[in-house]
Amino acid sequence: LALERGSTAKEALDVIVALLEEHGQGGNYYEDASSCHAFQSAFLIVDRNEAWVLETSGKYWAAEKITEGVKCICNQLSLTTKIDAEHPELRDYVRSQGWWSGDTDFNFSEVFSLADDHLACCSGRESLEKQSGDVSAQTMIDVLRDKDSGVCVDSESFLTTASIVSVLPQDSSFPCVHYFTGTPDPSRSVFKPFIFVDDVKLVPKVQSPSFGDDDPAKKIPRFQEKPDRRHDLYKAHEWARSLLENDQDKGQKLMRIMLDLEKQGLEAMEDILTRTEILDPAEVVDLFYDCVDTELKFFK
Repeated sequence: LALERGSTAKEALDVIVALLEEHGQGGNYYEDASSCHAFQSAFLIVDRNEAWVLETSGKYWAAEKITEGVKCICNQLSLTTKIDAEHPELRDYVRSQGWWSGDTDFNFSEVFSLADDHLACCSGRESLEKQSGDVSAQTMIDVLRDKDSGVCVDSESFLTTASIVSVLPQDSSFPCVHYFTGTPDPSRSVFKPFIFVDDVKLVPKVQSPSFGDDDPAKKIPRFQEKPDRRHDLYKAHEWARSLLENDQDKGQKLMRIMLDLEKQGLEAMEDILTRTEILDPAEVVDLFYDCVDTELKFFK
């Protein structure tokens, strides 16, 4: 909703906090009732010129404006005393709870975190800081694939789902390029380029099936069963994952092909982002469609 209603990062932030104030947050993020896990949301909101880190607790929130360097968000609060916008009743609320006396600098993560939880945060931050400002799309893809650091998770109970890397040039004459996997576990997925243009070609093979009124999200009581929401690319990707696990030679060969396909996409987008002439939208209207179609053909 923020992406739909906001034309800048700050406008998107305003949309989110307005919705938070009106509707609140919470609930189980597992679709069926087999387990329960709720969380408070955090957002990294970026446009061509600036970024905002927004962290929340219930209806209360704080935000920091970022104009340089690197920033990560994760499952622990990271905002401390540098706060550029906040819920108008935030400090009065925490005083009333006895969490902050007002005699010291207000530290959002200290106030709202459990003991010591705010001391450690993102696994990817150290990797990014080592790049000394030389962060590329490939850099971000490598970080998202890093299982040793815990950024990429692949376990029985939890799985990193679809991943995205976005390149937002500050020069508005260049297009923004987004690389989507559309499949889980980025260490075994292909990042495929997408550019927003008018009349972009839809890609049914990465659209989850519709269940209409039979969708467990619409039935009362809700979420009593878990439907198969996998799209065609997801199913093909699972077959490839099985091949990687059960036939090492064939799996490694397939992975080399997939990474070569990804490299071609990255190089093609780099060419677009370094051209002097303006991009013709017709050139990329079916870009993502063709990438998905090619990936599926290699899986088959």
